[in-house]
Amino acid sequence: MLKKKKPQSILLNDSDNVAVMISGVEAGTSVNQGHIISNEKIPSGHKVAVKRVGLGDPIKKYGQIIGFATKEIKPGEHVHVHNCGMGDFARDYQYGEHAPTTKHVSESQKKTFQGFRRSNGRVGTRNYLAVLTSVNCSASVARFISDEVEKLGILDDHPSIDGIIAITHGTGCGMAGDGEGYGNLSRTLWGYAGHPNLAGALMVGLGCEVFQIPQFMDGNGISESDTFKVMTIQDSGGTRRAVEKGVEWIKTMLPYAAKSIRETIPASEITLALQCGGSDGYSGITANPALGYAVDLLVAQGGTGILSETPEIYGAEHLLTRRASSREIGEKLIERIHWWEDYTKKTGSKMDNNPSPGNKLGGLTTILEKSLGASAKGGTTALEGVFKYGEQVNTRGFVFMDSPGYDPCSVTGQVASGANIVCFTTGRGSVFGYKPAPSIKLSTNTEMYNRMSEDMDINCGGIVDGDSTVEEKGREILDYILWVASGNHSKSEALGMGGSEFIPWQIGAVM
Repeated sequence: MLKKKKPQSILLNDSDNVAVMISGVEAGTSVNQGHIISNEKIPSGHKVAVKRVGLGDPIKKYGQIIGFATKEIKPGEHVHVHNCGMGDFARDYQYGEHAPTTKHVSESQKKTFQGFRRSNGRVGTRNYLAVLTSVNCSASVARFISDEVEKLGILDDHPSIDGIIAITHGTGCGMAGDGEGYGNLSRTLWGYAGHPNLAGALMVGLGCEVFQIPQFMDGNGISESDTFKVMTIQDSGGTRRAVEKGVEWIKTMLPYAAKSIRETIPASEITLALQCGGSDGYSGITANPALGYAVDLLVAQGGTGILSETPEIYGAEHLLTRRASSREIGEKLIERIHWWEDYTKKTGSKMDNNPSPGNKLGGLTTILEKSLGASAKGGTTALEGVFKYGEQVNTRGFVFMDSPGYDPCSVTGQVASGANIVCFTTGRGSVFGYKPAPSIKLSTNTEMYNRMSEDMDINCGGIVDGDSTVEEKGREILDYILWVASGNHSKSEALGMGGSEFIPWQIGAVM
């Protein structure tokens, strides 16, 4: 089969007044299929004006407004931060008026993977033991316990156990003992302690912190069991004795963890965290829509995809409310948008403080543009639910979980909500992992994939190179998700990543 010629630029919608450069060009180059001439150097992934845009006029990409001209822009000019800015405009939410009907595959088309079925019916893709902390003050002891277990080699005789991880964080004290921040931490810690990718968990506290373990357990209806234990350093008699006690608790969990073995599980038990970071001008054209297509395929299998990063759907939320399966769900999403507008105003910030410097170098100009590309990760099926940060997702299909746009903080919440695997699109290059959930990296462009091939799992750059289509990549992504879910290592897992990215969302004063 002949390879399609790579286009120099792409006009994504007939109503757009900018095109995206697939190849960087110098001034005087014919672009937009020869219809205009560039009048300056324009990097790949950036935008070129294909029509005259008057001062204050909207700039459109994807058929949607991504900003407004801060000066007159002539055809052939580079469109970026120097001549495109934010502005207020009305968005028609049309709650649930365009919600599609979910179509499920036939019995013969159902896919499976090899996973761990827990006693409560939930399904894991990994079988870890974990040492969690209630407060930063117990972080070192948690790591010492994990390190000692590994040094003793007591996991070597249990090949079905994937390992032991210390899940530590920087809060738990110097905070209010109730309210939004406390609620976030409580949901997140219980979401991890009871996560289906864990065979057992030990929670370690100091003893005098604000986030008291007994209060946490009472508030969540939790009690100790063969696979969940708690302890404090102060009651244990100090660091050395706490480490010894912690190691003994882990030893008691080994027989229960070792009983878990992989079995054939339907793809409907995949709960996928959808994330992007280090985005560029290709993100909304290649990896994000390809991941969105994979989500549509997963939902058709009966599975679940979790979109998050509320500040990074800002400006595209009206496209999601149209897909809400009920008005109540759509309104719940907009309530979160309004919360963020109020939150940023109170803290002297703005909703358009994104894209980051790296995003801008890659061609993204405004948060509106970034949001339109980011929301493509969610595919096209109905929005079935909106959840708080770290709140357990209790419905199948495409859902939204409120979170910041900061990648590790957002994924922390998604994993706490029940995601048993993560798909992360990146254009500039991101190298995070998120134990206990395996993380799959999707590259938006071929150049970065080749440069960072040891970190990237799938190259979606072929979509603009002419080597593949969004649909082909979407099918490849779903097959790879099931392959990784069955125990095969993603690139980030093979590199040993994922033990340092647990960052619960901290709201409120640090006192």
